[in-house]
Amino acid sequence: MTLIDSHCHLDFPDFADLDATVGRAVAAGVSHMVTISTRVGNVARLREIAYARPEVFYTVGTHPHRAHEEPEATPEELVALAADPRCVAIGEAGLDYHYDKAPRDVAARVFRAHIAAARASGLPLVIHSRDADDDMATILREETARGAFRAVLHCFTSGRGLFEAGMELGLYVSFSGVLTFKGSDALREIARDAPLDRVLVETDAPYLAPVPFRGKRNEPAHVVETAKALAQVKGVAFDEVARATRANSLRFYDKMAEAGVKAGAA
Repeated sequence: MTLIDSHCHLDFPDFADLDATVGRAVAAGVSHMVTISTRVGNVARLREIAYARPEVFYTVGTHPHRAHEEPEATPEELVALAADPRCVAIGEAGLDYHYDKAPRDVAARVFRAHIAAARASGLPLVIHSRDADDDMATILREETARGAFRAVLHCFTSGRGLFEAGMELGLYVSFSGVLTFKGSDALREIARDAPLDRVLVETDAPYLAPVPFRGKRNEPAHVVETAKALAQVKGVAFDEVARATRANSLRFYDKMAEAGVKAGAA
């Protein structure tokens, strides 16, 4: 059974060895990966990476760190860019009060535009949320009341309140290498309680390398360690986690399935 790395950043300069990186992922049992946009202005590079490598799909969006740095894309512009066959989602977008790089009102406005694009396109939304649990839950509830949209709380490190709000609203939750960290007991409790049919695994590479790779550059091959940790936390076999998270990824990123990626081992 093979895995899907649901969130990485292969356009970052850390991956000068991109072909070798993808090759190591495939050799490790990671058949596909989704490289996530942090700047709408970089979409051409993301498209180039995906079209050159059948294992890779991409998204389009503006990270909250960049919300004030590039022209704000309208929902209509995002929808048009996302129409490309290998673009499988909107985002990542959201709120980050840990670094507060963008003014909070700007980040929220950009985030709501991405929600509107997800709603209009029918594509899923990749959400970044850090130290912004209350405001994130409020926006998600307000926007869901305006019309349904699909979304994942990526690299989940928030509190139980946001987790429960996400589950109530039908969102997915994605766990990264943070799940393996020594101080992540509270996160492991949330992972234990997360419904297995609503969970994804990711690397967020090049960041957050899991144990035993801490301190090194992260890469998609290492998502195997996060899946192992999730299996241990849930008390189930690795194959069960691999099967479930792969199926969940293809249900969430349904354009990957439309492109021929199978739920079984590829």
